[in-house]
Amino acid sequence: MADLDDIRDGDNFGLNTPASTSGFYLKGMDGSDWGLKNRMARIFNPESGRTVMLAFDHGFLMGPTSGLERIDLGIRSLVDYADCLMGTRGMIRSCIPAGCTKPVCLRTDTGTTILTEMNHNTLISEEEAISMNASAMAAMLAIGDAATEASTIANFSNLVDIGNTYSIPVMGVTAVGKDMARDARYFGLASRVCAENGASIVKTYYTEGFEKVVAACPVPVVIAGGKKLPELEALELCYKAIQCGASGVDMGRNVFQSDAPTAMIQAVSAVVHKDMKPQEAFDLFETLKNEG
Repeated sequence: MADLDDIRDGDNFGLNTPASTSGFYLKGMDGSDWGLKNRMARIFNPESGRTVMLAFDHGFLMGPTSGLERIDLGIRSLVDYADCLMGTRGMIRSCIPAGCTKPVCLRTDTGTTILTEMNHNTLISEEEAISMNASAMAAMLAIGDAATEASTIANFSNLVDIGNTYSIPVMGVTAVGKDMARDARYFGLASRVCAENGASIVKTYYTEGFEKVVAACPVPVVIAGGKKLPELEALELCYKAIQCGASGVDMGRNVFQSDAPTAMIQAVSAVVHKDMKPQEAFDLFETLKNEG
């Protein structure tokens, strides 16, 4: 059992030594089989090694929140500009055309909403993920939540077992513990727990010292957009995360709640794939907004 009074902060992150990717262009994948690598290659652009995931799974917790009232009208107009779609089975089946060839990261845990106590989730069946042709499966881990940490880690481990059986990558989504500091130590711990339990991708939050979070996580890390920010601030968030080594973003509200969502996702993509600086990307956003 871990000795809680002798947990020492790491201080040797090898920040100047990139992870080896000799067998595949994404870190941590050398030991994976062809099918998993092929699915990861659909999600992460082979040229940049990064991804812009469009998250619209919020409704399973929040219902028809702002920007997601009509998935068929709002999100469908953004699909062409995303590298990967992250949503629930219901919205993907009912609102995304079957002819869409974008890879899907399927939200595979469900169970509670914002109206009740959160994080008491279960998994949908593996047959559902396979029938949805998922390129990845996502589930949340409530690290630091005494009531649900164990059950969500167990859910996630079960999902990784399924993923390993069918060569489907699994993304660990780090929920923020109610009593946890929102800092690099906490997100570094949560991200590492995801990877230790078999995640192929980790979704977490940007914070100061994020380069340590990325360095200590042996698989690609993408950042959550979080609450809606002014567009320039959201682009600055993307840029700082990419400069710290993030492999992309999984953004929702900062795209679909923008007053020009199509322009915003293109500006985010320019930051992620072309290392465009925030002000340049904001100028691009304004130009595209005015053209649209």
